[in-house]
Amino acid sequence: QVQLAESGGGLVQPGGSQRLSCVASGSQLTNHAMAWYRQVPSNEREQVAYIGNSGYTIYADSVKGRFTISRDDAKTTVYLQMNSLRFEDTGVYYCWFKPLFGTPYWGQGIQVTVSS
Repeated sequence: QVQLAESGGGLVQPGGSQRLSCVASGSQLTNHAMAWYRQVPSNEREQVAYIGNSGYTIYADSVKGRFTISRDDAKTTVYLQMNSLRFEDTGVYYCWFKPLFGTPYWGQGIQVTVSS
């Protein structure tokens, strides 16, 4: 079992920055991939950024050049640095954890609101 604890959301003005953190605890904490997803009402949950066990990253086109995903394996933590935030970045952000074997785990989600 893996537990995920997200932090760092809240209200931010357009053009501002925010950093999300997700700490994983429990078992199966080696050889894993992590990602951040975003969901807005009436839309499907979309992957925003992914980081593999080797550090390989993938970004949604809408956030390329603005968001950076990183991981600290010593702290079993994944970060999402969000810069130049836009209104359309508003949503609930979910941390995702995929162990090498087994099904993925989800965090409870954290609200990010970009508003002036």
